[in-house]
Amino acid sequence: MQAGPHLVYFADPMCSWCWGFSPVVAAIGERFGEALPIRLVLGGLRPWTTKPMDDRARASTRSHWEHVHEASGQTFDFAFFDRPVFIYDTEPACRAVVVMRRRGMEAALAGLHRIHAAFYAENRDVTDAATLAEIAAELGFDPAGFRAEFDADAARDETRADFALAQDAGVGGFPTVLAGDRAGHYALVTQGFQAAHRILPALEAWLAKARSDA
Repeated sequence: MQAGPHLVYFADPMCSWCWGFSPVVAAIGERFGEALPIRLVLGGLRPWTTKPMDDRARASTRSHWEHVHEASGQTFDFAFFDRPVFIYDTEPACRAVVVMRRRGMEAALAGLHRIHAAFYAENRDVTDAATLAEIAAELGFDPAGFRAEFDADAARDETRADFALAQDAGVGGFPTVLAGDRAGHYALVTQGFQAAHRILPALEAWLAKARSDA
């Protein structure tokens, strides 16, 4: 439990609405800083998927991406849909962020953002361990050390624990943000995408109340 007011952000690196929400997370950090720290939990959108995307899945995914682009303005590389085969397994990308989180939440949020950008805006395969190690190196991680941690059972177990936490919290979609106070009470900020101009005033009001109740 956090000592004071904080946010819990449930997200997945291969969730398009989370990519759309990425500027909002940055705006929250800029507005509140250490007064409202963000705890990142990896939700597990489609972990351990083994079946390649079929035409129906591709059409549905493309439609989601188009909606996210329209709502958020975030960049998407639609050349992704020219891939002949793609297995949409989100566990490796989640596990990569879990490993980065061991350096702290700031590193985790930076890693989430970088993997989002690599997948959605750069059409890189973030289900691939070597690609994830390259991205980690871009963020200052030793690629060999990162890969060793990534491949270890401890990282797999830690990632499963995040997925279980999301399920236990009743989180059914991403992004989801909860606000918690020092008494351990939680309030839903959003379940799904919301623009910064809606989120920031709501957090201002919640934080003022949390401080007055303390």
